[in-house]
Amino acid sequence: MKRKEYAYLLARLPMGMSFFGHGLIRLTKLDAFSHGIVGQFSKSLLPAGLVLGFGYALPFLEFITGFLLLLGWFTRFAIILGVVIMLSLILGSSLIEQWNAVFTQIVYSAYLAILFYFADSDGISIDGYRRLI
Repeated sequence: MKRKEYAYLLARLPMGMSFFGHGLIRLTKLDAFSHGIVGQFSKSLLPAGLVLGFGYALPFLEFITGFLLLLGWFTRFAIILGVVIMLSLILGSSLIEQWNAVFTQIVYSAYLAILFYFADSDGISIDGYRRLI
């Protein structure tokens, strides 16, 4: 394997683990998490039903994104899904003025953009294996 393929693997895995971990822990307490964010957004412009629906969907989306990134399976799709998640979180965090969270979400987004840019180096993955056969 080439050095750039190892470097890409070492960059992809932490992002995958972050999404996977966020989703996994939230799935174990899905009702509490979903209703908790409704409380956080109670004074925002967003209707409670929309926030609750997002609260139920987010852990699944994070888990799937993380799982795909960890395996390197449909990597470009997973990266785009991760950016869509980040855009949603940035909007929500902005609406409740959680600027530190917005900054962190922008860093995640930039990291994902870099992963997307260098996705051709993703050789140690299911996608990389599928390109060989």
